[in-house]
Amino acid sequence: YDIPLRLVGSEMCIRDRISTQPFDFQTIYNLILNQTTVEISEDAILKIKECRAYLERKIADSKAPIYGINTGFGALCNVKVSNENLKKLQANLVRSHACGTGALVPQSVIKLMLLLKIKALCFGYSGVQLKTVQRLVDFYNSDILPVVYTQGSLGASGDLAPLAHIALALIGEGEVWFQGIKQPTSKVLKEKAWAPIKLQSKEGLALLNGTQFMAAYALQSLLKSYKLSYVSDLIAALSLDAYNCQMQPFNPLIHAVRPHKGQIKTAAQISKFLKGSLLMAQKKSHVQDPYSFRCIPQVHGATKDSLKYIAKTVLTEINSVNDNPIIFVEADAIISGGNFHGQPLAFALDHLKISMAELGSISERRIFKLISGERDLPSFLIDKPGLNSGLMIPQYTAASIVSANKQLAAPASVDSIVSSNGQEDHVSMGANAAVQAFEIVDNVEQILAIELMNASQALFYRKEKTSPFLESFLRAFRDEVPKVSEDRILHEDLQNALSFLKSLKLESELFF
Repeated sequence: YDIPLRLVGSEMCIRDRISTQPFDFQTIYNLILNQTTVEISEDAILKIKECRAYLERKIADSKAPIYGINTGFGALCNVKVSNENLKKLQANLVRSHACGTGALVPQSVIKLMLLLKIKALCFGYSGVQLKTVQRLVDFYNSDILPVVYTQGSLGASGDLAPLAHIALALIGEGEVWFQGIKQPTSKVLKEKAWAPIKLQSKEGLALLNGTQFMAAYALQSLLKSYKLSYVSDLIAALSLDAYNCQMQPFNPLIHAVRPHKGQIKTAAQISKFLKGSLLMAQKKSHVQDPYSFRCIPQVHGATKDSLKYIAKTVLTEINSVNDNPIIFVEADAIISGGNFHGQPLAFALDHLKISMAELGSISERRIFKLISGERDLPSFLIDKPGLNSGLMIPQYTAASIVSANKQLAAPASVDSIVSSNGQEDHVSMGANAAVQAFEIVDNVEQILAIELMNASQALFYRKEKTSPFLESFLRAFRDEVPKVSEDRILHEDLQNALSFLKSLKLESELFF
């Protein structure tokens, strides 16, 4: 089946997961990186129109209650609504459900929500009008991003509250981000000369049901996690030389007899980074290194393997129909089920939380060892320790963030709470997991930035050089964070180190 989107000006089609060209991370990465506009494919237009026409015939010909189309919602599913009130029913649904609160969702995540909602509706199982989907496309292409809040979704009947704020903008209400400013939707629509969408039967429900809030957060976090997985190996390689470690733990013979793919890949990558290192070639006086150095392939590798599983789950979800009820035109059936339930994503997001938190945890242990005054390095990596505190306190910062990650990594998916007067009596809490995962991934980036600063500082005290590749990387970093020769305000260095990592543009094949 053709998926709803293709790149404007490109011959590359985006197809669903059972086609020869699935909607994969590379495609999404390219869309984000290139800020490419999108359009609805001809096949998707046909499917949307056919499904809408079928639904209108069904409503006209049938007096039987059809959930969410001519009935109330949730616990009100048995309340029949007259045909003349079907349009008002949908607008009421959007307004009543737009009750998000808490922090603002980042605009990059909102844009992904739009993309994923467009894709889901274009499968042609939701019964929406073509102009409704086109308005979502217009919002996406024009960077008109509805204001959405992090709190409000149980991750069960989809992401009702966050998606209601998306739908609110379609009917000309609520607020949007436009040109960097949060402003009333009505004002922006007037500037664009766009009339608000008048929702027809089923449309409000189709817009609100779905897992696009969870999935957008998951995608954003995964894309960054892939990058940080690669970067963590790179920084760990610097720390290995900075701490004067052994190379034996990276020998491929060890990993061949415990052949986890992530472990093998990590060991090979570290070996590649350190190729030509004069420091590593030095004779070592110690026999073994601490686990945070010696077990890098096993720990970093386990995260890589986890990312594979998580990616598979997320890609399945974004290539699926998660509306309710679902309209099957060819089977002449409108079926109410539970495809909006977020349990698969909730499990995957909890797994992501744990996997990425561990990358931060082992990184902090290497930070701790580098400032410990061992292996001919000065205490706290500073001249005249005592007079200077050096890099003592950045380790405190890293430790604080690691503990915060441990708290955030507690699984959200094992929790549930009854809602909708008992009709929705088991929920996934996947939305909470999504927001927590996003925070953990950002936190890990900061921890890695601190490790990079420490490794760079430690290598100033080594007589020999690390590998040519790592030396070139160090030179670029030291332009932003020079040697700490005496105490200074380290907050600025930590921010510069973080900005340096954020600025790294890696070829996607390095980490997908």
